[in-house]
Amino acid sequence: MVVLKSSTVASRPGATTDLEALNERDVCTKRVTPALLAAGWDRDRQLREEVRLTDGRILVRGTLVARGKRKRADYVLSYHPNVPVAVVEAKDANHSVGDGMQQALAYAELLDVPFAFSTNGRAFLFHDRTATDGPLEREIPLDAFPTPAQLWEKYCAYRRLSPTCLSHPGEAPDLGTSSGASQRTSISIAEQPYYSAERAPRYYQARAINKVVEAIARGEKRALLVMATGTGKTYTAFQIIWRLWKARVAKRTLFLADRNILVDQTKTNDFAPFEGVMTKITNRKVDKSFEIYLALYQAIMGTEEEQDIFKQFSPDFFDLIVIDECHRGSAADDSAWRRVLEYFSSATQLGLTATPKETSDVSTSHYFGEPIDTYSLKQGIEDGFLAPYKVVRIDLDRDLQGWRPEAGALDKHGHEIEDRVYTQKDFDRNLVLEQRTELVAKRVTQFLKESSRKDKTIVFCQDIDHAERSRQALFNENSDLCAQTASTSCVSPATTRKGRPNSTTSSIRKKSFRRLSRPQSS
Repeated sequence: MVVLKSSTVASRPGATTDLEALNERDVCTKRVTPALLAAGWDRDRQLREEVRLTDGRILVRGTLVARGKRKRADYVLSYHPNVPVAVVEAKDANHSVGDGMQQALAYAELLDVPFAFSTNGRAFLFHDRTATDGPLEREIPLDAFPTPAQLWEKYCAYRRLSPTCLSHPGEAPDLGTSSGASQRTSISIAEQPYYSAERAPRYYQARAINKVVEAIARGEKRALLVMATGTGKTYTAFQIIWRLWKARVAKRTLFLADRNILVDQTKTNDFAPFEGVMTKITNRKVDKSFEIYLALYQAIMGTEEEQDIFKQFSPDFFDLIVIDECHRGSAADDSAWRRVLEYFSSATQLGLTATPKETSDVSTSHYFGEPIDTYSLKQGIEDGFLAPYKVVRIDLDRDLQGWRPEAGALDKHGHEIEDRVYTQKDFDRNLVLEQRTELVAKRVTQFLKESSRKDKTIVFCQDIDHAERSRQALFNENSDLCAQTASTSCVSPATTRKGRPNSTTSSIRKKSFRRLSRPQSS
């Protein structure tokens, strides 16, 4: 048997020297795009060219910063905007038809789409992950590219969505008919458009949004999203809620958090389009005329069960409950906050976290199930959406060796200090060494002077007293900078409810210097 390379015979019907002279971009413009348009793909709504998927890893070399290579797909095909179904990678005609397949498969994995195509302008190599029989990959002529309806039908079957989801783009179900409810379930959930704004979701956000919406379309009642801090969990949650709300599947939604700043930021920023139908539950008062509710666990619960104001709602009042930072309050079986979720057990429940917990006492996945999608810190750094970090370890002699007072030594208040060896676990908890605080401030300032003291910086402290002492020490070390800003707030502690420090609050005011805080106790 003689096998000829597809680039020379099988994939070169009507090959000409003119085709061989085309570069990759010309192949896309003159061969691939016309083939996609001829197959029925809408240029404005369904076909995107040169789609940037990542920003490129941030590369730091000393004081120099650059970007790594961005991942960019030649074509991303979507049946609906932000609902991709296929990736197409093109090479020039001097390559074989399958030379772009590995790249196409890598992008398809990022987007979590089942179809990948490679082409050299002569034919397509079609990789079909939905295939249950026959070849997984096959070569197809340039004029035989699948239509949008064909790929969408295969996509829906692969995702275990009802075949009735094959409505035409732009058609809305007739909610006034007796079949409206089934139409909403089978069609509008999976096909409901995103909130349209200038801000488009990143590839991993769209992937997570689509996965959750499709899971709910299949009737799943609990879902867990794991997304690294800073990758847009709240924006992702907003788009999920928006699509389900517009589809009238989640007519009423409760967004739960355990810190007031999380609720306020959510209401003001990502959830702003819900203005008019959204309220924050405060002062232990319930108004049932809204559709989107934001609340602290603490605001809807009482110290005694009979004081739980969430029971003023009927158990089936909410269709969807979104739990932010779900690894904290709701993951433990014996958590008092679990009462809220169990009371509204008929609602679909979506947990959001950056750090899922799996211990003998606390399990995020035990309640919500395995994550429906995960976007890790490592992936965020690799994609360039998060900045890389470097650990600079500085060991102080007292931290390494410990400290023991002389016999009969007194503290600054005249109290005798217990005679024992104090270690790092004691410092700023049971014992304060003021010189240690000053030395830490000096070393932190020294490090920042080597880069930029005006960059946003957070210093984590043990408690309020430690934060105040550190603030004073840093202020003294950076008095020149604070004098330039003419502001006493250039170094200031940030606290949350009940005076507890908050590691999430950090800002620079008028180019101010530092804000001190500490992590929440877990």
